[in-house]
Amino acid sequence: MARSLLSHFPILSNSTSPLASSLSCAIAPSKCFPRHLFGRPKASSFQCLCTLSVSEPAVPETSSSVRKRIVSGVQPTGSIHLGNYLGAIKNWIELQNSYDTLFFIVDLHAITLPYETQQLAKSTRDTAAIYLACGVDTSKASVFVQSHVRAHVELMWLLSSATPIGWLNKMIQFKEKSRKAGDENVSVSLLTYPVLMASDILLYQSDFVPVGEDQKQHLELTRELAERVNYLYGGRKWKKLGGRGGAIFKVPEPLIPPAGARVMSLTDGLSKMSKSSPSDQSRINLLDSKDVIANKIKRCKTDSSTGLEFDNPDRPECNNLLSIYQLVSGKTKEEVAKECQDMSWGSFKPLITDALIDHLHPIQVRYEEVMSDSAYLDGVLAEGAARATDIADATLNNVYQAMGFLRR
Repeated sequence: MARSLLSHFPILSNSTSPLASSLSCAIAPSKCFPRHLFGRPKASSFQCLCTLSVSEPAVPETSSSVRKRIVSGVQPTGSIHLGNYLGAIKNWIELQNSYDTLFFIVDLHAITLPYETQQLAKSTRDTAAIYLACGVDTSKASVFVQSHVRAHVELMWLLSSATPIGWLNKMIQFKEKSRKAGDENVSVSLLTYPVLMASDILLYQSDFVPVGEDQKQHLELTRELAERVNYLYGGRKWKKLGGRGGAIFKVPEPLIPPAGARVMSLTDGLSKMSKSSPSDQSRINLLDSKDVIANKIKRCKTDSSTGLEFDNPDRPECNNLLSIYQLVSGKTKEEVAKECQDMSWGSFKPLITDALIDHLHPIQVRYEEVMSDSAYLDGVLAEGAARATDIADATLNNVYQAMGFLRR
C-alpha cells in the first residue's frame, strides 16, 4: 500500500509539485475541519515538522528518555515500487534508530477496492519480506500484519460512532475514486477508510506519523478525531468511570522526510509513481530485473532541452529523474546538479540505470533469502503482532472503559 500508511497509509490523490520543495506547512488544521464544531474548546496548537530530517529525532533524546513512537505501513497490493521505497520504507531504516517503531502491512486497507483473494496472503508475505530486505531491523522495530491485531477493527467501530459523516464526505480521495468508479462500484469501506487509518495510528499512542503530501488531510482527520474523543469521553468523565482521567489518545504529529516523499511516474513527471497505473512502464518495481530496469529507463519520458537541472517547473521529468538518481546514489543535490548539468539524456540514462541496479541488487538478494525461510518470516510476524497486541489492547481497554462499556 503496495501503497504507504500515510506516505500513507502512501495510499492515496496525486500532486503536481514535489513535496520537499513546495510544502511550507505539513497540515493546515483550519482548512480541513473547523475547530469550533460540536462546541469543542480550541484544540492544542499544531506543530509543523515539515523540514524535519529523518536522520535526527524530532525531540532530542537522552539515554534515560523514553523513545517517541512512530507507526507506518504499506498496502500489500501489487508490487512495491521505487516510490514506496524512497518515499517511505527507506526512511524507516533511519527512523528505527531513533524511535520506538512499528511497521505493519495494512492488509485491511487493501480490500477497500476490488482485489484478488488468491493473491492477498501471498502479497502480504511478500511485503513483509521486502520490509526486512530493505533493512528493517526486528531488534529495533516491530513488523506485523494489520489483521493479526484485532484491536484495529474494534477501535475503528468505536471511533466511527464519534466521527461526523460530514468529515468523511470531505475526504478528497473518496470523492476522486467514487467519481471514477461510480456509486454502484464503491464500497462503504472506501468512505470509512480514514477511520480505520485513525485507528491504526491512535491504537499505539503514536507521537509521529511519516506522512506524504497526499495523506496530510487524512492525518488531520486522525488528529481531530483524537481530540474529539478526548473531549467527549476523557478527562473527569473517564475518571468518574474508574479510569485514570486525562487524554485517552495522544494527538500525533506529522513527520515529513526532507526528500524522496514524492517520486513521480516515469511516463508523466506530474503524476505520482503508483501501482494503480495500468502501465508497468510508469514505475520501477523493487524486484524488477536488471534488463527490465534498463528498458524502463531507456523508454522513460524526457524532454528536448539541453543540460539537466533540478526544480525547473517546465521540466518535471528531469527533476524527477535527477531526484531519483540523487537518492539511490547517496549523493547530495549539489553534487548531482554539478555532475549532470552538462549531460545529455543519452549520457545520463546509463548512469541512473547503473545506480538503480546497484542500489536494488542487495535488496533483491536479501528478499530471496527471507522468502526461502518461511519459518523465520512467520516468527517475525508473530513476534511483531504479539508486541503490537499488548500495546493496542491497553489502549482499546481504556476506550471501552471511557465510553461506558461493561468491563470484560
